[in-house]
Amino acid sequence: MNDPMVPAIEFRRVTKLFGPVRAVSELDFVAPTGSVTVLLGPNGAGKTTTVRLTTGALKADDGTVQVLGLDPSDDEQGQEIRSRCGVVPPKPAFYDQLTGWENLEFAAKIFEAELDDARDAAVRFGIDHALDQEVGGYSTGMRTRLALARSVIHDPDVLLLDEPTAGLDPESSRAVLDLIQELAGRGRTIVMCTHLLHEAEGIADQVVLMDDGTARAAGHPDELAAAYMPEPIVVFDAEDRSVLELLTDLDGVTSIHRNGSVQVTLDDLARLPDMVATLVTAGARLTRVEPVTPTLEELYFRMQRAHREKT
Repeated sequence: MNDPMVPAIEFRRVTKLFGPVRAVSELDFVAPTGSVTVLLGPNGAGKTTTVRLTTGALKADDGTVQVLGLDPSDDEQGQEIRSRCGVVPPKPAFYDQLTGWENLEFAAKIFEAELDDARDAAVRFGIDHALDQEVGGYSTGMRTRLALARSVIHDPDVLLLDEPTAGLDPESSRAVLDLIQELAGRGRTIVMCTHLLHEAEGIADQVVLMDDGTARAAGHPDELAAAYMPEPIVVFDAEDRSVLELLTDLDGVTSIHRNGSVQVTLDDLARLPDMVATLVTAGARLTRVEPVTPTLEELYFRMQRAHREKT
């Protein structure tokens, strides 16, 4: 039984070296049970190494890793962790001389899963029509869909997805994001590595910004927005836009950007009602007063810029 109070994954000052290269450097990282954590960062940031340390495929040179309360560096505990994880790597490996179904059947036996679950997973990811073909003839997208099906046939406690939508068409990509939300709703823990900002939008309970093998920032997107983009932005529009010039002289306005409508940066969103009252009193017929929620893309680049300025 998963305890939501205990982190599903916990890294404490973890370092992994490949010769002189620090792939992961004193990484602190926690994935709460039942959450969707998105590891976000450029290629080479350490995301894939983090996944491999989670499963025990790699062992840390320093620091501690705990997964489901177990130590992946211990042979016996690592085996249990792997039996309770589903993994989709960037380049999934299969037995290419076997059919898609034979690969799924083999995985089902290893994980002691039902064959009906394997077939249901194939249908979910739209690979059921090709199960009688040898995997060596699959396209990149078909291999990814087969890997996704294989990763969930045993209903894992933790699902690790490393660039899972690479090579997928939009419909299949949507199926991946739907799966993430469904499993999280059932108390499963999902960690997804991506450098595609739009993939994390709307599904992440936690975003971990990774760069140079370490976590630069971590938190819910709203928390990160408050930390890195603290000044609220509001868009105003009116039937007669000339009256919006009054905004320039109002208290609390720190900057104004005009592009037809007027985008105003405030020192405090609590000033908004008084600003609206002032405009209406001046005769403005407002057609839009809309606080702007920053996109993950805007937040990502703001965080990156903030950390570059510190170094």
